[in-house]
Amino acid sequence: MLYLILSVLSSTWIFIVFKLYGIYKVQTFVAIIINYITACTVGLLLYDGTFSFTDLLNSSWIWGPAAMGILFITIFNLMAKTSQVAGVAVASVATKMSLVIPVLFGVFLFNERLSYLEIAGVVLALTAVYLVSVKGNGIHVDKKHLILPILVFLGSGAIDTSIKYFEEIHLSDPEIPVFSAMIFGCAAVTGLLYTRLKPTVLNAEPTLKDIIGGLALGVPNYFSIYFLIRALRSGIWSSAAIFTLNNVAIVMLSTILGILLFKEKLSLKNWGGVALAILSIILVALF
Repeated sequence: MLYLILSVLSSTWIFIVFKLYGIYKVQTFVAIIINYITACTVGLLLYDGTFSFTDLLNSSWIWGPAAMGILFITIFNLMAKTSQVAGVAVASVATKMSLVIPVLFGVFLFNERLSYLEIAGVVLALTAVYLVSVKGNGIHVDKKHLILPILVFLGSGAIDTSIKYFEEIHLSDPEIPVFSAMIFGCAAVTGLLYTRLKPTVLNAEPTLKDIIGGLALGVPNYFSIYFLIRALRSGIWSSAAIFTLNNVAIVMLSTILGILLFKEKLSLKNWGGVALAILSIILVALF
């Protein structure tokens, strides 16, 4: 339970930092790369063992962080593009509704069983995510841009599913810190290569506030993955319950903090989504 709460708090802090990026005019892409370097460094510092590149390259899971690192950067860019052409709400819904992918993965591949109340909780969670995220009259996506939220949905689901797969099949407890670190290390390398191939993504040389922004994001970003893996390993709930509770709690908490810290306004529909989120958490957690 504690690991899940810490994962939710870490992930919620990420959304707050992103909000502050806009206020303080931080170069997002630069800060993202610094964040990945920071997250990788934190993981290596927490690794209680002898670090050997030979052992690392010979591990059964080394290909996972490489693939996930590329996914991290790709999904980030797709989320940014989706936000620009279809709206932040569309990007948010596509990201959080992807929880259905690891839920189905756990049910069909690892034979996890869901009660009727848990299924109802997952359905309510998806509805809550939509209602909390929607602004104005609803979410509308131009047909020519429809592929973007679909890719965000699939990519976000693939990341969560990969975390579950490696936690279940490949990782021992002592390897969790270094595995998490390698994900962010590979993401950093991918990002740096991307800036070499496409220099226009950098608007200017990194400034002090870009570095501070990257550091502020990197620490919670690392722990959001680390604690999520620990929560999956705890055995207190199925992976379906963990991913549902994690995603819905992040949406609900970030929404509440948006009101308290940034004076954001919610419609009656948004408040209805918060209420459904609370109900879905109760159903999934208790049953």
